[in-house]
Amino acid sequence: MSDTLGNRTVDWTAIAVALAPVKVIDEPVLVKKRSRDFFWYSPILNAQLKECFGDLVACPATREEMAHCLAVAYANDLPVVLRGGGTGNYGQAVPLHGGLIIETTGMKRILEIGEGFVRVEAGALMADINAALKPEGWEMAMFPSTQDIATIGGFVAGGSAGIGSIANGALREPGNIIGLKALSVEAVPQEHLFEGEDALQIHHAWGLNGAITEVTLRTVPTRDWIGCMATFNTYRDAYAAGYALASSKTIGRKLCSTVDARIVDFFPRLDGHLRKGKDLLVALVPREDMDAYRALIAAQGGTVDLALTDAEREEKGIPHVFEFAYNHTTLQVLKADRSATYQQIGVPDASDVDAIATMAARQGDDVWQHHEFARLNGEVVAFDLPIIWFNDEARLCEIDATYEAAGFPVYDAHTYHVEGGGLKNADYRHLAWKKRMDPKGLLNPGKSRAWDLVRELSPEDIEAKAGEGQT
Repeated sequence: MSDTLGNRTVDWTAIAVALAPVKVIDEPVLVKKRSRDFFWYSPILNAQLKECFGDLVACPATREEMAHCLAVAYANDLPVVLRGGGTGNYGQAVPLHGGLIIETTGMKRILEIGEGFVRVEAGALMADINAALKPEGWEMAMFPSTQDIATIGGFVAGGSAGIGSIANGALREPGNIIGLKALSVEAVPQEHLFEGEDALQIHHAWGLNGAITEVTLRTVPTRDWIGCMATFNTYRDAYAAGYALASSKTIGRKLCSTVDARIVDFFPRLDGHLRKGKDLLVALVPREDMDAYRALIAAQGGTVDLALTDAEREEKGIPHVFEFAYNHTTLQVLKADRSATYQQIGVPDASDVDAIATMAARQGDDVWQHHEFARLNGEVVAFDLPIIWFNDEARLCEIDATYEAAGFPVYDAHTYHVEGGGLKNADYRHLAWKKRMDPKGLLNPGKSRAWDLVRELSPEDIEAKAGEGQT
């Protein structure tokens, strides 16, 4: 088996032999499957990435096996894409230039549970981590709505917030990532330890600048969470209640999301459980705060339709409430109608309910609001993950421009460049570490707009650009 990679031919049969004893997958259908993530949420990314596939998949089970994979890639100048559960939305796990896919799900051991922390291998599923923590009296400070299939390494490399962020901040908030280890791509890969703030040198870099092998995360004492759904007559009322809950000094909450009634109509498993045609507030509230929660909802003009323990939820056949939040909301709509997409919008002032209502009216009927509340730097913030009924790219640009003209920043969900979405500008600290950890630029090539502009510079000269304010 050989294939053309760039302007040269690679003998992939020989590469598979060189990778031994690491398990490999070379069946074309399976390789193609592992070359995809959830980029198809975006019709723009779907058109750009649907024909991008790797050539071979390696499945290391240990740090040593991963190091061997990286050494083989370095010796043969092979592009490398690291893959966890493949739950990213921007093509983070898609090989733009073919090459080797390293699937980390075999590296799944939970190494240590201690007072306020958990140390795990990069391929551990977050649902498994939470399950292991609970008997010890702990839970993860945050996790994505895709916890059943998402790995911790993928979340740290590509994620930013999740269930728990309203209580504990974004992933990058001080103390949430205690430390991580990552391998370099060299003739003899070296494992580097990044602790505290230094972990941000690797966090949210999409695997561009090191192969994460191990992560140590903050944990918090577990609580008896009740999954709550309350409905309101208008989205404005639902959002106001969401902000009130998110800002409460007396009511605990691990999730606080508001969803347009039209989106709720795409949640068939909630039929008969919610008032029809009403806007929704989704929350996780500790049992001891339920009386205060019910009083808040009533004061805001809402109705508590559901308030269930996990056992009660399972008896009714209802999914976790967080499956109606974050980008699971988008997935619920896309299951029924693939003409939908979404965008990521910052809210300049989370307390300004009027601005939210005004924006809804300004955007029109092809934009349906859905807000998530979180905490950043100790302050309550909100961001919109609206459902957008896609017509063409020109209309999407018009929607973005309407948001930005009103001061709502757009974090583009329709680009596969790391600088185009949540980061917006080049992160020269990331790129400096890429030069140190990946001198040939083999990790996830093509995902950084800025890399080709700086790849010939020294790490120190790249890092200096951060101080120059260059983007």
